Amino acid sequence: MISGTWIDLERGKLSLQEYGQRWIEQRPGLRPRTVDLYQWLFGRYLGPRLGRTRLIDLNPQQVRRWRHELLSDGVSDSMTAKAYRLLRAVLNTAVEDGLIAKNPCQIKGGGLVLLAVFGSLRWGEVTALRRSDVDIERGTVTVVGALSERSTGEIILGPPKSVAGLRTVMLPAPVAEQLRVHLTTHVEAGHQAWIFSGTAGQPLRRSNFNKSVRWSEVVQQMGLSGLHFHDLRHTGNHLAAQTPGATLRDLMVRMGHGSMRAALIYQHASRDADRHIADSLGERLAPLWPAAPGQQTLAGRADRPPRGRRERTQNARRPAEGGRESGGITRGGL
Repeated sequence: MISGTWIDLERGKLSLQEYGQRWIEQRPGLRPRTVDLYQWLFGRYLGPRLGRTRLIDLNPQQVRRWRHELLSDGVSDSMTAKAYRLLRAVLNTAVEDGLIAKNPCQIKGGGLVLLAVFGSLRWGEVTALRRSDVDIERGTVTVVGALSERSTGEIILGPPKSVAGLRTVMLPAPVAEQLRVHLTTHVEAGHQAWIFSGTAGQPLRRSNFNKSVRWSEVVQQMGLSGLHFHDLRHTGNHLAAQTPGATLRDLMVRMGHGSMRAALIYQHASRDADRHIADSLGERLAPLWPAAPGQQTLAGRADRPPRGRRERTQNARRPAEGGRESGGITRGGL
């Protein structure tokens, strides 16, 4: 038993060459041309470099080095991606067979987290994305559905939370670039391939994701104990609300909200943050902007309790010192 998972250490001593060839021969549902392609990929890119390695000895560092060597030797990005996907599929089955505890090619969830934050996507929306929903050239993802997991464990693909959830979201350029790399390296070919999948190319379960990325352990190390995946979307919504010029309607479209209520929450939070920024700037300006005689400073005004309505009315009618009306703007005014 390793990390709470039973594995067959003796069978795990099989070499990748032996297990991989057996995998290709016994894999159900493969067309003859696909079998020929897998045999060719394995014989050219996997066997010569990793074939002698025992399954239990393969690790992420070794896989990354293998991939780097292929690219350094002039193998194209697309061919390297095909070889990587084949290796990942073979090792997924090795995990299911109990030969290894983890797939060293397993996705660690970085791209999924980025989309949740900077795309303001819900868990069900981001895990329901397919190749056909991504436009790398435009830097967008289109939400057309959402996955939900029933108490029985069945995963169902349905519509988003509301009609407003059907939307196209623009991604920041760095996030779109990370998604492009993810598509090339981790995602199966075909328009219907899941962008983020579990073992054997099936939809990703939340429990498997949390276990794979060690969610509880990682957030605790970051000092964020109790952080949930949905909090990533909240963070992205707050960041979007702080964007200069973003209207309430813009926020509603990006977040997939059909009503103004939720979007207003983030907009009000943004205004509070803007008020804090303005106050901080005011404190910095105060020493450079001396108050006129008899006039309160920024800090003084902030510390002084508000006057009653009657007092303010009387002062408004009272002429200011020097014969000027109190409504005149002085050097110390705002």
